Amino acid sequence: MANILLFGEVSDKEISSITYELLSAANKLKVNEDDKVIVALLGDVIPDSYEDLFSYGAQAICLVSDHLLKRSNLEIFLSASEQVVNKFNPDIVLFGKTSIGRDIAPRLAFKLGVPVAQDCIDLEIDQKTNKIMVTRPVYGGSAIAKLLFDGIGPQIVIVRPKIFEPLNVRENKGELIELNIQLDAGLIKTKLIEKVLRESKGIPLESAKVVVAGGRGLGEAANFDLLKELAQVLGGAVGASRAVCDAGWLDHEYQIGLTGKTITPDLYITVGISGASQHMAGCSGSKNIVAINKDPSANIFSSANFGVVGDWNAILPAFLEAVRELN
Repeated sequence: MANILLFGEVSDKEISSITYELLSAANKLKVNEDDKVIVALLGDVIPDSYEDLFSYGAQAICLVSDHLLKRSNLEIFLSASEQVVNKFNPDIVLFGKTSIGRDIAPRLAFKLGVPVAQDCIDLEIDQKTNKIMVTRPVYGGSAIAKLLFDGIGPQIVIVRPKIFEPLNVRENKGELIELNIQLDAGLIKTKLIEKVLRESKGIPLESAKVVVAGGRGLGEAANFDLLKELAQVLGGAVGASRAVCDAGWLDHEYQIGLTGKTITPDLYITVGISGASQHMAGCSGSKNIVAINKDPSANIFSSANFGVVGDWNAILPAFLEAVRELN
């Protein structure tokens, strides 16, 4: 029997969506029926919020509670993660590519003396070696590589969000483990001085079913008002390319791509976006891509389901008016 351990995440005492995505990834990696998927939750969790993890593929849930387990205490999270791994001796350890996962997973791999695979967009078990074969973008997203783990020890993988669809796969029951660990406050080397919350308006980009995004082809920041109007009519969110955010037209929270956010909308409308590999790495999971660009050779058209070659100034207002009439 193999243990597959995943580190779930808790936000405001609620289970984050990445936890359910990791459960789908973990169940894909099960080779035998008796392979065990274990979810580790570090920090305070509302009891009713984690019970449905069983129905999404968890055979066991490990709760680790301690007053030192706060998101700002990186060293404490690392110590807790190492103790959880030592407790279950897993063959596979999964993290999400989040602020916590990006910080903890590489450090944990170093402490355990094992490799770590970053930013994975697909996972499978190699039939010859029984090790994980990961798929991940390389060279800024311009190529895709398949890498195979070797050696001994746990295989640590960081999974990109919005890649695996949460699946309700089994009955809602399993083993609940409350793990007591020893944490040393002396490990803390950083101190949270201030926490500034920024109010978010509209639909979060990562969860939007419709996304309307613009690139440098729009010319200036003021032209994004039309995109915002279209997104509002369609009940969606606005996004942007890296160049737009680097230019200061929109905040980087709107950025889509390898160094931005990953989206998987039902409809993704791009305006004036060339379709560089860095951008496409963040939107390749879109179900339908509609591209508007005046350059017929733009790379975006190779990925688009529908394409319009022309000046967005002429196309977008007419399209917006047609959508309003349909609504």
